[in-house]
Amino acid sequence: MKTFFKELFEYNYGVNQQLWDVLNTHADQVSEKALKLYCHILNGHQIWNNRMEAKGAALGIWDAHTLLQCKDIDTANYAHSLSIIGQYDLNDAIRHANIKGKPFSKKVSEILFHIINHSTYHRAQIATEFRQSGLDPVMTDFIFFERG
Repeated sequence: MKTFFKELFEYNYGVNQQLWDVLNTHADQVSEKALKLYCHILNGHQIWNNRMEAKGAALGIWDAHTLLQCKDIDTANYAHSLSIIGQYDLNDAIRHANIKGKPFSKKVSEILFHIINHSTYHRAQIATEFRQSGLDPVMTDFIFFERG
């Protein structure tokens, strides 16, 4: 199962980098909302990584970043997730507080899946933003990435 999660995070990183390329190449054409959603994906990823290691949030969920900062954050998130996958048992329980301070406990595997699912959800919103800006959306389906 760890191999599968490594593949999912390779996919996640790969399609995030493809999105970054479009955001960077067409910076004058991309909507502000598309960049905001991209930053949100990266922020959420980092927040969940940090929760698994009982670290405080370095980023706010809607913090804005430059494109260069986004590239660095994405690379750091990917490396951090791979480290977590290697370090923890996927069934380990992670205790954390939600935004309102209510305590929760989730398995590492559930949190890792949430990171991927959250990213996928918002990449679909970015695809809509790209279309509305006259850009072709990036093909972000996992199966297409795997076919390479």
